[in-house]
Amino acid sequence: MGLLSEISYFFFLFIILTEGHYKWVQAQHCVWYGECGESDKVPGKKYNCNYTGPPIPLPAEGHELLTELCPGYDYGNQSLCCDVQQLQTLKGSLQLPLQFLSRCPACFFNLMNLFCELTCSPLQSLFMNGTQFTNDTVANKTNVVEVQYYIGQTFANAMYNACQDVQAPSSNVKALSLLCGKDASDCNATNWIEYMFDINNGQSPFTIIPIFSDVSVSGMTPMNNKTYDCTEGLEDGSGPCSCQDCSQACGPQPVPPPLPPPWTILGIGAMVLIMWISYMAFLLVFMGTVIGTWCYRKRRIESEYGPILDSNNPHSLKKDSIDQVDASCGETLGERFENALRYLFTRWGSFCVRQPLMVILGSLIIVAVCSGGLVYMKITTDPVELWSSPSSQARQEKDYFDSHFGPFFRAEQLIITTTLQSESIYSPYPAGAAVPFGAPLDKDVLHQVLDLQTDIENIVASYGDQNVTLKDICLAPLAPYNNNCTILSVLNYFQNSHKQLDRSIGDDFYVYADYHTHFLYCVSAPASLNDTSLLHDPCLGTYGGPIFPWLVLGGYDATNYNNATALVITFPVNNYHNDTVKLGKALAWEKEFISFLKNYSNPNLTISFNSERSIEDEINRESESDLSTVVVSYAIMFVYISLALGHIHSFRRVLVDSKISLGIAGIVIVLSSVACSLGIFSYAGVPLTLIVIEVIPFLVLAVGVDNIFIIVQTYQRDERMTHEELHQQIGRILGDVAPSMFLSSFSETVAFFLGALSTMPAVRTFSLFAGLAVFIDFLLQISCFVSLLGLDAKRQEENRLDIMCCVKLPEGKEGKTDGFLFRFFKNIYAPFILKEWVRPIVVAVFVGLLSFSIAVTNKVEIGLDQKLSMPDDSYVLDYFKNLSTYLHTGPPVYFVVEDGHDYLSLEGQNSVCGGVGCNNNSLIQQVYTASLISNYTTIGFNPSSWLDDYFDWVKPQSTCCRYYTSSGAFCNASVVDTLCVHCRPMTPSGKLRPTEQNFTKFLPMFLSDNPNVKCGKGGHAAYSSAVVLKENDTSVGATYFMTYHTILKDSPDFIDAMKMARVLADNITTAMGHKVFPYSVFYVFYEQYLTIAYDTVFQLGVSLAAIFVVTTVLLGFELWSGVLVSITIAMILVNMFGVMWLWDISLNAVSLVNLVMSCGISVEFCSHIVRAFSISVKSTRVERAEEALAHMGSSVFSGITLTKFGGILILALSKSQIFQIFYFRMYLAMVLLGATHGLIFLPVLLSYAGPSVNKAKVFAANKRYAGTEREHLLNF
Repeated sequence: MGLLSEISYFFFLFIILTEGHYKWVQAQHCVWYGECGESDKVPGKKYNCNYTGPPIPLPAEGHELLTELCPGYDYGNQSLCCDVQQLQTLKGSLQLPLQFLSRCPACFFNLMNLFCELTCSPLQSLFMNGTQFTNDTVANKTNVVEVQYYIGQTFANAMYNACQDVQAPSSNVKALSLLCGKDASDCNATNWIEYMFDINNGQSPFTIIPIFSDVSVSGMTPMNNKTYDCTEGLEDGSGPCSCQDCSQACGPQPVPPPLPPPWTILGIGAMVLIMWISYMAFLLVFMGTVIGTWCYRKRRIESEYGPILDSNNPHSLKKDSIDQVDASCGETLGERFENALRYLFTRWGSFCVRQPLMVILGSLIIVAVCSGGLVYMKITTDPVELWSSPSSQARQEKDYFDSHFGPFFRAEQLIITTTLQSESIYSPYPAGAAVPFGAPLDKDVLHQVLDLQTDIENIVASYGDQNVTLKDICLAPLAPYNNNCTILSVLNYFQNSHKQLDRSIGDDFYVYADYHTHFLYCVSAPASLNDTSLLHDPCLGTYGGPIFPWLVLGGYDATNYNNATALVITFPVNNYHNDTVKLGKALAWEKEFISFLKNYSNPNLTISFNSERSIEDEINRESESDLSTVVVSYAIMFVYISLALGHIHSFRRVLVDSKISLGIAGIVIVLSSVACSLGIFSYAGVPLTLIVIEVIPFLVLAVGVDNIFIIVQTYQRDERMTHEELHQQIGRILGDVAPSMFLSSFSETVAFFLGALSTMPAVRTFSLFAGLAVFIDFLLQISCFVSLLGLDAKRQEENRLDIMCCVKLPEGKEGKTDGFLFRFFKNIYAPFILKEWVRPIVVAVFVGLLSFSIAVTNKVEIGLDQKLSMPDDSYVLDYFKNLSTYLHTGPPVYFVVEDGHDYLSLEGQNSVCGGVGCNNNSLIQQVYTASLISNYTTIGFNPSSWLDDYFDWVKPQSTCCRYYTSSGAFCNASVVDTLCVHCRPMTPSGKLRPTEQNFTKFLPMFLSDNPNVKCGKGGHAAYSSAVVLKENDTSVGATYFMTYHTILKDSPDFIDAMKMARVLADNITTAMGHKVFPYSVFYVFYEQYLTIAYDTVFQLGVSLAAIFVVTTVLLGFELWSGVLVSITIAMILVNMFGVMWLWDISLNAVSLVNLVMSCGISVEFCSHIVRAFSISVKSTRVERAEEALAHMGSSVFSGITLTKFGGILILALSKSQIFQIFYFRMYLAMVLLGATHGLIFLPVLLSYAGPSVNKAKVFAANKRYAGTEREHLLNF
């Protein structure tokens, strides 16, 4: 932010003494004339000479200077009480006030009026009275060492009122904070003038005692000249002050719009009440219908499915002839499609069993080739690449900012508190209210903190064969003129020096000034080079810039920085966009910085810290530490799968009937499908993310294991028909179950691939990898796994042991029995769930859960608390905690004006600037207005404006802009050389703003000028990176104007800040007619949350639509089946939102990935049951639902639910909060919700509203199994 410079120099201007004795001066006579001896109190300043004669005509060489300093004054023959030297002294003394107050012409005119009357007025004796004098023996004259200056109270108030709002753009504070000796909020008309005239300010060479009155006092007539209000223009044509510098010109204070009231009905949340009423209405109608139907059937003594069972009914399934069927065209088409799939998979399954080596070897080759792409695998850990699409607005704006102004600096930050109870009370000398100082501001504590800061500066890291220190990588804005690193620390008020911190002025009895004095001054005037106390020490940091108190102190109230309970130290480090070597050096130093602070110990200091690399390091550490948890989780699932696949008939055959090797092979197939997916996309150059690596194996395992259980358990329950060989049996089984597997896998694949439409890179990458992995897994299961199943079946039939297949048991075959789970589902669970009195309860409970979830869906928070991304034992958690507890200022925000704006014309300038003549809706003015209602806009401060500072810098009255006549090169204000001349002439046109050629001629000089005592407006430190000069410095390209957000503590704050900044930028763009956008370093991470709700609805909606279409087609064009599957999955998803609200899981990219995955896994829970129902040939819906649940329910339960449940519970032990919340909680919820909906609600729903039996399928099944031993079973 900008460097200002000696602004306290403003206090000033005083000039003059003479020796002698006390005299009363007669009216219309002078009090002084000319300069005499050196001031005893202020070296380099001179007293004025006592003179009581009449005014003396000003020499001709002073006329132009008088016109410049005192415009509008007409003294007739220009007889004055000052000479040319006094005018020159006055000009030099007023340089800094000129640079900061001339933004408001009325303010500066009134101030000049005050000093012109004091210095030169021919009427001095009316309002000035010399009270103390000394002899100047060298010149034989009398020095004036004290005067009384009678000032009209009306004049003083008017001058203050015109100046109180004037801004200092480069320091984000009001100018009076720099010129009043205290914060602008504590400044008023009298104490401002008293401060300027106080000899202790280090600028006034003698004492001037202001006496304020609007009436004559002691025969003196107070100076009460005409003043101008800041809303008035001057006679020389200068316009009124801008709104930014004059609140009276702004109209009424902006008022933020009221927050929208919560949507309530009768004082109750509207959604809660609506869903409650809807649920009650549903229950009333549903229960009434159920009871009415039951009574009707009891009275008529007939079944609700009578027409289906009546053999005399033309639609009955019990007609005598199976050669004729009255099926519709759609039913016939569905049956033919089903039969084609059955035939295709039957032939394929038979082939795989007959040719196992060919199939297995071919599968291995394909897997090896696909997995070979893993050598090209790249893992993306850059958060920007993970969460922000290259085409997103925030990403494009970040790229624009980085390419034009350089990437945002890296920040290494410490927040320091103390364990000492060292609060103190400071009593200013000689008088003043006691000032409390917080414990961290105790001098002993500050010395310890300075030692720590120095140790950090001295850290040496190794990069390759080079040593890296902070100076090699730090931000040094004034380099090469000043190579000191930017260190934002309260110790920089003392130039990071123990000696300066200990410095004090006093005697044996009193301390007149010490570090307390200096601190209190610097927090109100951070850009000052002179604290105006007896210390006269600078406040400016060693790097040449100001240290703003809100950046280095924390835990204070309002602007009482002395109450701070925490110190904040920030080391900005250069960021390197495309330079890996320099970036590597920065990373190496940061690593040593972290290591140093982890090992640092001081019993008096409590330190929390963060480095730019900390979050990424901790996430990587978290991933490594959780690797064991994930491995254990998968191990449990692997062991379960290996053991659960076997169907043990007796203890003697335990090693024969077990299927450990087949289970392991199935798991290897699942992992191979994942490897193939990763490899194929790695060939294509698509980088992986941690989400892909952590989530996709879990997903594919869920899908793949379910299919494995369905194939194996269907085989175990099947009886081989007469004259049927093994390959024919397995082929027939695959023909029965593969369409169901194809239905679920293809639905998930299409849903995931459509999920790749997401603009979020993490979601898009996950969807691509997941979709391909699921489909490859299906292909390997119906080929390689079927071949392995055939080999395992032959092993089992030959009584060979599992794993040790060379060992063979004696002959002795056990009869086949149904497994425990199958018997439980068939004989107990399915009949119970579908009892007439249980079904209504199930519907009521599940619709109630749905209603509750709908009611709270809009209450799910959006965002990701950054603390959740850290391990439980991370040092960064303490930093995040203290960040929200102590800090008062948020991140910087830049309003970027894109290349192409016309700064050379008045219209273009007025649409941007904030000073005189600028538009009321200019960029600066709109940002300033927004800062007035910071609680609403989150814009915390007035913006820095290079354009306004440039206008002040280039003014001909200022000594800032000068150049050598010989070479045209820039001449700094501190240079004393007769060859240096002002850039612009002191003419009416010269006083106007520079336009066209002059604008670009002097702008490079401004941007290279370092602030100094004589010119505090130099723009090198503050603006050298804020303006892009093009075409050999002859035109202006992109520029930015910086301010700060208010403190932002959580995701909603960050999201709201970005949203409000964009609204403001859009308004500015409209007003300017040129593109302006806001940029802050966090926007690229939080932009996703602006559209996360829409993205979620879109992603899940597209997935559901894909599932509906695929389900409808693959179930033989049964539209209603597709609807029921989609409804059930939609209920699962809505209930997931209910769980998210109950379990404090926020909606973000991680949870969205889980929701998309939940959609896919839900297909597994639902599609198999629905397909089993649709092909069932039982007579009633209840019987068909019972059969579907009995045959598929056990496989789904053992395949997905039990497999996942064990693995998920282990995730609860993870140290990672992300694992605990977004994986353990969400995975557990999706498995439990999927299982309950698929195994409880869906069968009940099918029993009530399932699709009618497809008569074509029924008759095809009867015909297919006619005359076989399976005719009485007709299972599938």
